[in-house]
Amino acid sequence: MAAAYPSVAEPTPEVMLAAQLATETSQTSTIAKAVRAGLTRTPKQLPPWLFYDEAGSLLFEQITCLPEYYLTRIERGIFDTDAAEMMTLASAGRRLRLVELGAGSADKTRLLLSAAAELQGSVCYQPVDVSATALDAARERLERELPEVTVEPQVTDYTHGLRLNPCAEGERRMVLFIGSSVGNFVPEDALQLLSDLRATLEPGDGLLLGVDMAPHSGGKSEEDLIAAYDDAQGVTASFNSNVLVRLNRELGADFDLEAFRHRIKWNQDESRIEMHLESLRAQVVRIPALDLEVKFAKGETIHTENSYKYRLGEVEKLLCAAGFEAPQRWRDADGWFAVYLAMRG
Repeated sequence: MAAAYPSVAEPTPEVMLAAQLATETSQTSTIAKAVRAGLTRTPKQLPPWLFYDEAGSLLFEQITCLPEYYLTRIERGIFDTDAAEMMTLASAGRRLRLVELGAGSADKTRLLLSAAAELQGSVCYQPVDVSATALDAARERLERELPEVTVEPQVTDYTHGLRLNPCAEGERRMVLFIGSSVGNFVPEDALQLLSDLRATLEPGDGLLLGVDMAPHSGGKSEEDLIAAYDDAQGVTASFNSNVLVRLNRELGADFDLEAFRHRIKWNQDESRIEMHLESLRAQVVRIPALDLEVKFAKGETIHTENSYKYRLGEVEKLLCAAGFEAPQRWRDADGWFAVYLAMRG
């Protein structure tokens, strides 16, 4: 009689626990390296992906519902009006598989998924995000509300070696990089990210890119921009300071949250909103996991995020430089936000 072996498809609890511990160890190592590099340089900075633990992901979802945060509202309006046309152009008569980078809760994406399902009867959706919590919530809600959508979540950092599930025969991908997420990358990194993404795609695959536009005469003002990142309820401030909460929890740091304040700056020369955490006094922060002490002068900041705002013509140049072809654009009536569709030739 043949010996019984555990099924590869159904790992034992011991194997699952070991895999979980290995993942957590790897994640802690990645965080430790990023924090050490960022807080020992001048000026100090932290990568924005540190925002998105479970609490940070929930806070960001609250931000997208704030009256000051126009980006989500306007982009959703564009999708509500033009999603069907976007799907038709991207599919070119073939079935579409939708892949979303930095999916979060996938709230706006429902409009695109509904349009794709209406066009072809059903659709496979692959949300990619670093937050397993956000992906689980999105999958549960989408499968309940849109039974014609099959959800295949992928928990990964799409900026490091993205690998996409293969398409079915006769299917093509449409990658969604929406919500102005590309604005979080400095221009050279945005170009590299889009170039790397293009290299993972097949000819005929498409990219749907959402971008926030720079202030312009008669439209969006600098005050509108600043308010979107410094809301009256203080949700964005909590989102920003949550990165310190995470370092206290995961690295044993002793950041005093009351000793730092949320600070927003519009950098006209770079056409970007900058988000900082400003030290309100001279202080020393200890991070035992790194065997590190970090000195702060009063007024010194940790630069936590950029949000670049694009001028007319810049997005087309970026897409073409990354190797995408035939960019098409949809905008709201006031020109505050734009969505581009470009193809991998």
